Amino acid sequence: MSLKKVLDAESVAIIGASKNETKRGFQAIRTLLDGKFEGVIYPINPKEKSVLGLKCHKNISDIEEPVDLALITTPARTIPNILEECGKKGVHGAVIIAGGFKEVGEEGKALENEMVEVAQRKNIRVIGPNTSGMMNLKKNMNLVGLQDVPKGDIALLSQSGNMALALITEAKLNSLKGFSYYVGVGNEADIKFHEYLEFFRKDPATKAILMYVEGMSQGREFLQQAYNTTVEKPVILLKGGRSATGRRSAGSHTGALAGMSAVALTAFKRAGIIVIENSDELFPVAETLSSLPPIKNNKVAILADGGGHATIASDILTDLGVTIPELNEKTQARLREILPGAATVRNPVDVAGGTDADPTIFADCADIILKDSKVGGLLIVGLFGGYGIRFAESLSLKEEDAAHRMGKMVKQRNKPIILHSLYTSEKPHSLHLMRYYNIPVHGSLDVSCKCIGALTEYGNFLKSYHPKAKFAFDWGAKAKSEGEKIIQSVREDGRNALLEYEAKDLLRLHGLPVSKDHLAKTADEAVSFARKIDTDVALKISSPDILHKSDAGGVRIGLGSEDEIRDAFGGIIKSAKQFNADANVRGIIVSPMARKGLEVIIGTKIDDQFGPVIMYGLGGILVEILRDVAFRVLPVSPTYAKKMIEETKSFRILNGVRGKSPYDKSALRKVLLMCSEVIESYPEIEEMDLNPVIVHERGVSIVDARIILKGQ
Repeated sequence: MSLKKVLDAESVAIIGASKNETKRGFQAIRTLLDGKFEGVIYPINPKEKSVLGLKCHKNISDIEEPVDLALITTPARTIPNILEECGKKGVHGAVIIAGGFKEVGEEGKALENEMVEVAQRKNIRVIGPNTSGMMNLKKNMNLVGLQDVPKGDIALLSQSGNMALALITEAKLNSLKGFSYYVGVGNEADIKFHEYLEFFRKDPATKAILMYVEGMSQGREFLQQAYNTTVEKPVILLKGGRSATGRRSAGSHTGALAGMSAVALTAFKRAGIIVIENSDELFPVAETLSSLPPIKNNKVAILADGGGHATIASDILTDLGVTIPELNEKTQARLREILPGAATVRNPVDVAGGTDADPTIFADCADIILKDSKVGGLLIVGLFGGYGIRFAESLSLKEEDAAHRMGKMVKQRNKPIILHSLYTSEKPHSLHLMRYYNIPVHGSLDVSCKCIGALTEYGNFLKSYHPKAKFAFDWGAKAKSEGEKIIQSVREDGRNALLEYEAKDLLRLHGLPVSKDHLAKTADEAVSFARKIDTDVALKISSPDILHKSDAGGVRIGLGSEDEIRDAFGGIIKSAKQFNADANVRGIIVSPMARKGLEVIIGTKIDDQFGPVIMYGLGGILVEILRDVAFRVLPVSPTYAKKMIEETKSFRILNGVRGKSPYDKSALRKVLLMCSEVIESYPEIEEMDLNPVIVHERGVSIVDARIILKGQ
């Protein structure tokens, strides 16, 4: 069902209306009246005749007119029955304030499931439960109770009422921007994040979407909708629950499953979402992206009235991946004409006191710089806004003139300006004018740089956007019948884990470079198989009861002679029985020794929020120590496979170091793509671990493979 009747409701019933000023049922009605809600309000309470001058109904069924939305402020245990009554009335949506659902444990989870069953049966869309409410600022529909919420073009989705309050307060104090909607998503029991995203994507009054997320129940659907949305409107997100403690807190607060932070970060960025790690940057970045054009070439100029701030800004922007190019000779020459000889004009531009007597020179410099074809955006840092305070009051008018001129430049050049000022706390009129022209002003240099960085990140995404990219799986489309037989055989054997040779047989069907192994039942068979191999061999235990073969002493490598093979065979069997006397030993795998190369690891798993993901990194024993790994949500494209490899610290080793030849990165990328195909082919796979994978100067060898299936 469309969310329009819910989020753009024209009539609201307040179930649990009250005359007690401390109750939500009173505060909601008062806020709707004070805010001049454009629709109709229906208080519901069987014990009251009126609340705040409005007639009070005993039951929602007593209302003769249609009701779009119900705000339910009663305890959790009452919700299923109330939704039944709302369904009979034909109510389209419900905002459920109460906590006490899945966030408190199994009993609450059962109550939430009952609530959702009723809502779905009655065609009612539910916001929450465990929500702070929702607001439609366009219609003055405030179901939260906050006063004086600034109106604007930013839609806010949050799983924390306190975070929403902080963002709204920041907007009131430090910005001229405001909000089109606010939705407290709560437990996301019915309406999911991706559904809100689709609504705001289509809403003409919303220019940016700001999100605080602790966990989401349908992460893959969200990623696909985000990818469809970010090409039209920026989405800015802060993810809570990255640490172990944070995840516990998120679980108790919203009942959501907080996924692996590395997976979430890469998944969100791939969808074009601007991910924020510091809460004080969240609203400033949303303000910036809702107001200014993105930077299309990743290149920024810095204009400063002091070297220190320019140097620090250069460092911060460089860390954010922003390029600070040397300005064109023509640009530098024009700057020299208006600035003193001590000025620096290459980039960053330091006016060296050239604006002390006349701040309008800032506008002259900005105009010259923005005309430079190399420059995609401008960051101004330092004293602007404070010249009339620090030097002479008469300079305030000149700063205001400069503010007017720079404000118009943004629209004329279609290039953004961000201002860092040491005088934001003084609130000079010149800074107010900059904000009037949608130029963000910040007292923090770090926040200012983050805003510039977000404009470049968003611009980079828009340049690379491809409409055919997807997060959806075509399950089973590329499955091989022989592969399905292998999985079926494992199931019939009562196992969830494939033996190594079974896993390699499955991978080989999809073209992966696995060794041709043999399963020997006896030492004589092991010797016979080894004679057919041109190189030394490795022997490995094969048992469904021993997944980690090395832990059980179940691996011997570099075996060449018949005696070595026989001794190793007997030694492995003995070690395995000492490790687990009841282990079902199926035999010993005989594998050719792989050529030398660089050991890497490739693995897949099912993430709680985003489904199948893939990991790549430096392999062997170092993976646990260095944790030099990269994650992507599957499926991966050739481009994302390449980026995965390049973002690891060990990428430089692949290029060859200290005279060594480079390794075969092309073959490695192909292996990542093949792994993606395997997971898409068999939805039964829970986890796949290829470690080590050896990358050679030419080609790749998968030495060991482990595949675990989902439970029946």
